[in-house]
Amino acid sequence: MQFLKSLVFNIFLYFGIVFVFIMAIPTLFLPNKFTLYCGKFLAHYIIFILKLILNCKVIYHGLENLKKVEKFFVASAHQSMFETFVLQAPLDFPVFILKKELLKIPLFGWYLKKIGSIEIIRETTTKENLNFFDKIKDTINKTSRPLLIFPQGTRTKIGEKKPFKKGVGRIYESTNLPCIPVALNSGKIWPKDSFMKYSGNIHISFLNPIMPGLEKKEFVSKLESEIYSETEKLY
Repeated sequence: MQFLKSLVFNIFLYFGIVFVFIMAIPTLFLPNKFTLYCGKFLAHYIIFILKLILNCKVIYHGLENLKKVEKFFVASAHQSMFETFVLQAPLDFPVFILKKELLKIPLFGWYLKKIGSIEIIRETTTKENLNFFDKIKDTINKTSRPLLIFPQGTRTKIGEKKPFKKGVGRIYESTNLPCIPVALNSGKIWPKDSFMKYSGNIHISFLNPIMPGLEKKEFVSKLESEIYSETEKLY
């Protein structure tokens, strides 16, 4: 039965993704706010089919923390494709910081470029990466949209505590912005690299902002500790 539910969910998921991205093609020639609304629509569509097919509710905790500071960046745990799409629902049109390979995916990559995503080439030092923090500062100066980064650098399995990348500390230091940590349990319902999807609830916790002023290492340690500690409570 769970296999059948997973099959139906995956069909609806990929049909919805392709449909939304095709419908979004005309918006590539319009102001990017139209493209951003396509992403928000897709986030709500995925929440809807999770409930409809898997009887899975998406439950938010700590939304009030998003209102405690005017400008901030978000550092989220990363367990599945889920948060890549669905965090666009509660956040006000986030600017993704992501690996450059994603920008090469047809339709999806076009969408990411259009909405102003900032790419980084992982594990290498290039001229593009040296300009990475200049792009971030420029984005912050031009928009009030929050930056969204996945500091683990890749999706992780349930219970896996992958050390956070040092880059999140440099972003914290260079932007002088508060950071809102996000913990979640999406891997329990939507496991990494798995066809199967499971019933249950997905919890997303927006934690108290970490204010500017800490040393880079101290910040990364605190961020990692808070996200992993809260994540354990959600399983």
